[in-house]
Amino acid sequence: MKAKERVVVGLSGGVDSAVAAWLLKQEGHEVVGIFMKNWEDDDDSEYCSSNQDFVDAAAVADVIGIDLEFVNFAGEYKDRVFASFLSEYQAGRTPNPDILCNAEIKFKAFLDHAMRLGAEHIATGHYARVQRVDQEMQLLKGVDESKDQSYFLHRLNQAQLSKTWFPVGELKKTALRQLALDIGLPNAKKKDSTGICFIGERPFREFLNRYIAQAPGPIRDEVGQVIGKHVGLSFYTLGQRQGLGIGGVKRVSSEDSTGEHEPWFVAHKDMASNQLVAVQGHEHPALLSHELLAIDLSWVSGHAPSVGSQGLTAKTRYRQQDAKVQLNSTDSSRIALHFQEAQWAVTPGQSVVLYQGDVCLGGGVIESFVPEKSLAHLPPVVWPEQRKNARRKGKTQSNKSFQTSASRG
Repeated sequence: MKAKERVVVGLSGGVDSAVAAWLLKQEGHEVVGIFMKNWEDDDDSEYCSSNQDFVDAAAVADVIGIDLEFVNFAGEYKDRVFASFLSEYQAGRTPNPDILCNAEIKFKAFLDHAMRLGAEHIATGHYARVQRVDQEMQLLKGVDESKDQSYFLHRLNQAQLSKTWFPVGELKKTALRQLALDIGLPNAKKKDSTGICFIGERPFREFLNRYIAQAPGPIRDEVGQVIGKHVGLSFYTLGQRQGLGIGGVKRVSSEDSTGEHEPWFVAHKDMASNQLVAVQGHEHPALLSHELLAIDLSWVSGHAPSVGSQGLTAKTRYRQQDAKVQLNSTDSSRIALHFQEAQWAVTPGQSVVLYQGDVCLGGGVIESFVPEKSLAHLPPVVWPEQRKNARRKGKTQSNKSFQTSASRG
């Protein structure tokens, strides 16, 4: 049983944080709610739900019987999270801003603000758990594996975890929904939020195009044939299937023609030549990899696991099943990982997160990977229009030569 404390809860307007606040209130804690506004560029947009979220959070606070404070972290978010988000996309990588948002806003700016209010702990509605083993804080997966959010929290450190509670981490989502209904929370049936927090439900390319200019270039297949045009490498990610505009294109030439009707996937982005390479088939070897390097490391304990540690698993993307992995090398700036089974569409800029059982150890940002088939060295682009022009030019030169020879004859 926890001692009665002053706890500041991040109330997002969603059902998870609402139940978290109610549980703490039931335990007898002095609970204060804070609604964080992290984005304000388009409050009036049909895609921005922050105004409605605040109304929902206020309704929840009223039912539970706690005070609610509105705090604007939009400036901090733009400086610490969004600037990095744009920089990564401009460099051709695919970042995960929700991970940075947790480390820099929810568990730094928000935590600091809560401490200034006299809080002893903060709490959120994340599906994760924290436990103390001897003098060390450990981050654990949530009991509901289908909702576990430890992947997004892997950059939290000892100081942050020592001040954090995750009240719903022991609950299954179905049980949480039922509890919210039973106690009469006004947002009990509210749909879970999806997508990047500041983008919401809007079309991603439409949003990104407001900040990054389009830079069209060729889409090529694995043998170098131009099969389409892209609008800019920043607007695509490895493994992407939708939005390529080449759905009806069949494989032009290949050693294996069995997969010519399979869907196309982005497999390589060549920033130097502004080329996008697509392959056919979900299991194409260019999309599979056993090895990767990761940088920008962050370990929950403050130190990396030892090379050769047993029982390690890892995820290279959220909602992926844990995969057995071997830590081949590590230093203060980089780790090398080898997976027993090939991983699909390993993506630079995304995070690889390591586990030992239910314990989240931390991880890093994927710098590079080794595909089973490399697409890095394709011949120079020859557009179909260039081929036609070349043929026309060749015919013209042939006719001129013939006419010259005829006049001489």
